[in-house]
Amino acid sequence: MTAQQSSTAPVGPRSDGEDQFPAGAQVFVRDEVWLVRNSVRTEHDGAKVDVVGVSDFVRDQEAVFFTGLDTIELIDPRRTKLVRDESSNFRRSRLFLEAVLRKTPLPQSERRLALADSFLLDSLPYQRRPAELALSGRNLRPRLLIADVVGLGKTLEIGLTLAELIRRGRGERILVVTPQHVLEQFQHELWTRFAIPLVRLDSVGIERIQREIPAGRNPFTYFKRVIVSIDTLKNTDQYKHHLERINWDAVVIDESHNLINRGSLRNQLAQILAPRTDALILASATPHNGDAKSFAELIGLLDPAAIRDPEHYRAEDIEHLFIRRTKISPEVREQMKGQWADRGPSQSVRCAATPAEEKIFEELAAVWLPGENGTSVSGVPLFPYTLLKSFLSSHAALRATVTARIKTLEKKDEPTATRAELAALRTLQELVEPLTEADSAKFAALVEQLKAIGIGPKSDARVVVFSERVQTLEWLRTVLPAALGFRGREAAESTRVMHGGLSDEQQMQCVEDFGLADAPVRVLLTGDVASEGVNLHRQCHQLIHYDVPWSLIRIEQRNGRIDRYGQAHQPQFRALILTSEVEGAKDDTVVAERLLDREDQAHRALGTAEAVTGLYRAEAEEKSLIQDLLRGRTVDESLDAHRAEAEADAAMDDFLADFFGSVGDAEPDTEDADPQDTEGRGAGASAQGNAAVPRLFTSTAEFLDEALSEVFPDATTSLDLHRDTESGLLSFRPPTDLVHRLKALPLDYVREQRLRERLLVTFNRRLAEHSLKRARESSTSSWPEISLLTDLHPVVEWLTDKVLVRLGRQEALIITADVPEPTYLVQGVYSNALGRPTVVKWMGVTRGGTVEDDMVGLLRRSGVGPTMANPMRHSEPATTLEAGIPDALTAAERFLDRHRDAWDEPLRKPIDDYKARLGDWEQPTLAGERTKKSLASLADSLLTTGRPLLRVLAVLVPDPEAPGRPPSAS
Repeated sequence: MTAQQSSTAPVGPRSDGEDQFPAGAQVFVRDEVWLVRNSVRTEHDGAKVDVVGVSDFVRDQEAVFFTGLDTIELIDPRRTKLVRDESSNFRRSRLFLEAVLRKTPLPQSERRLALADSFLLDSLPYQRRPAELALSGRNLRPRLLIADVVGLGKTLEIGLTLAELIRRGRGERILVVTPQHVLEQFQHELWTRFAIPLVRLDSVGIERIQREIPAGRNPFTYFKRVIVSIDTLKNTDQYKHHLERINWDAVVIDESHNLINRGSLRNQLAQILAPRTDALILASATPHNGDAKSFAELIGLLDPAAIRDPEHYRAEDIEHLFIRRTKISPEVREQMKGQWADRGPSQSVRCAATPAEEKIFEELAAVWLPGENGTSVSGVPLFPYTLLKSFLSSHAALRATVTARIKTLEKKDEPTATRAELAALRTLQELVEPLTEADSAKFAALVEQLKAIGIGPKSDARVVVFSERVQTLEWLRTVLPAALGFRGREAAESTRVMHGGLSDEQQMQCVEDFGLADAPVRVLLTGDVASEGVNLHRQCHQLIHYDVPWSLIRIEQRNGRIDRYGQAHQPQFRALILTSEVEGAKDDTVVAERLLDREDQAHRALGTAEAVTGLYRAEAEEKSLIQDLLRGRTVDESLDAHRAEAEADAAMDDFLADFFGSVGDAEPDTEDADPQDTEGRGAGASAQGNAAVPRLFTSTAEFLDEALSEVFPDATTSLDLHRDTESGLLSFRPPTDLVHRLKALPLDYVREQRLRERLLVTFNRRLAEHSLKRARESSTSSWPEISLLTDLHPVVEWLTDKVLVRLGRQEALIITADVPEPTYLVQGVYSNALGRPTVVKWMGVTRGGTVEDDMVGLLRRSGVGPTMANPMRHSEPATTLEAGIPDALTAAERFLDRHRDAWDEPLRKPIDDYKARLGDWEQPTLAGERTKKSLASLADSLLTTGRPLLRVLAVLVPDPEAPGRPPSAS
């Protein structure tokens, strides 16, 4: 056993079948028997084999072995010992065979989805297509950028993709990197919807692990699947040496547009992670800054050779790597009918400035923003607009801006240069200092609007109020509750504030509380920290812009917090528009109201407002708009001019026009698509049907029910098991070995639901959904007490392992069935140089050497099923049957070898196509040539290599007393 984490970089092809350890097989290491969970080739230490103990001394212990460090003995299939199955209905055999089927990863050749229908989410084909694209084989590895616009369900699409990777043995080690305020939300969705557990780590959690593990041990090896804030991991000085020494099966980076700036800490983190993972999923609704070269760098994280010229390429050149849809895309529009309410119009609520506010408008218009023929008192052209935006937010924000500017100028010690501006600032300070909420037209309008919505002590209505300024948010928290009629403790609990100055835990707690129906919070006052990635639509469909950001993208991002998949009510948007009678005053009608109208127009016509200006970044939009206002342009003139400039740039137009044309957007009618067409398929096509996954049991529920009866015949006593036959609820006390596995689950969930004491699980999707809904209505925990059992659930995996270890080392079972002669059930697995299965075949081999590669069909035709009787008799002794095993294995290998080229062809073609593209990719630098050589080696390592691994699972024998059967010679 080793604590060392080894590299899993590609290695050269093997010439034989060594170091193949399929999941579900038993191995002999250090005088103990272990069950293989997963194995992968490494660069220096042979195969890395993840196992769990089987023999008494190591039972249920988890371990990792490397063939370069330990002798790992895989059972020689020719020495398989056959034992009689004396269980009723051959339950032991059927469970064992089903368990092997379940533990064996789907081969690389299976492109279709296997699990999409088994999770707690609506069946929406558009949400499946990112997973289909990742598995399509059009790229060497499962790598893609999910660029769907705000609200379409990117987290669910990521969950589906990860689930399929796990089923293929390519998702053992997962790292998810998100902004800090969505950590718990992301973790919650992946567990409650897919039963994919992620352990949340922050800097404190990592330090705690480092204290608990031996010195020098990598803290990121402690848990197999983790979710970490990008703000934690971007500290490359602290974590770089750990991250460089670990490889992942899959890495997810949410809000990946933050990775683009070369040299930034986030970019450095991405450059470390990208080459150290097999699968890489990037997600962002705005993964571009309008610069094709910058976007090419982002795509380069997925595939360094995807783009020949980073300044001249089209979306179709990289459509195998990314997918983008909007709410008005045909497939989305058709599939979302009735499931996502159309948003309401953005309503401008005009507020006439109070006399005190008009005096400030007069001062700003006369001294700071005097118009075309005047000169501003400020020597910094943009600062007067900073003052204006602060004032349009609140007097509290203006007061803070004026105070900060005075301090800055006083530090300069340049009295002559700063005298006039300081005097003007002190005049503003005198005007703003005495202002209270009674002098705020916006505040009065806000209270009026909130009461009209129904916000108050006796109402459950909720609202999100956005402001750019922290001072505005904090001021509103102090004055708003009382104005709405909240008193005492209720006043403190009714209103919450969220902004970037809060810690990870504080931000996540704000989001969680706002999403719980019986939590007392009614008003969430938030800055634009909540405009990216945060779900605020669970209990809310009302949003008010207290101030309006001067960016179409930011307005759309704010609106997307409640206008998203799962919203049951029509989202309602209001914006408070401060108006003035002062001549030349730049009130909210000048900028804010026009931006609201243009965002609404773009959303309805295009599905997104990102492309209107051609700038593609909120910060760039605002800066450009202010500069145009300084030049005398109106808002509309500014927006239209920049779009025209972008369209005049041919290179930019080629790429971004395609990009905003919804790349990978399929028409809803795909009835004529070929379900077997998995090669060369455009990103817009969708694979039809589900993967061909062999099963002996009709459902996971049937398998679990029989497995419980087999493994725990006294479950009512030993597990304190209770079944509600009407609802499908299973309640039991987890045994020690299952409690040990619960360490992989979210810690808050385990603690709040007391899972170590009792588990509540179900296959009833409606019951699980109801439990999830009830959790959202609870003030105590957002984690549901009942979890949905899926193929990935730890309880199902635990029972599957329990079934497998009940059979001894090198043993296979004898089943009396309706067959004319002894028939050996053999598993055959071809692998690539990375140790991943490329072809998996389940065969029946007769004594005469006839091979059938449909083991499940053979079993059904032979009467093997839950109603079959076990006659407790066999036609031949076990020793005679064992003597036939070598010949059966020889026949099976000949059969596999005969068909290998045909099975390999679908795998070989996309790899050959990629190598052809790689040959055309010219890079003048030495690093570029090294990358090219590495990618070519990776392509070769994906091809089938070596001999197949064979394994005898069972033998079917005739019933010697069956009607018409000749008497046995024995």
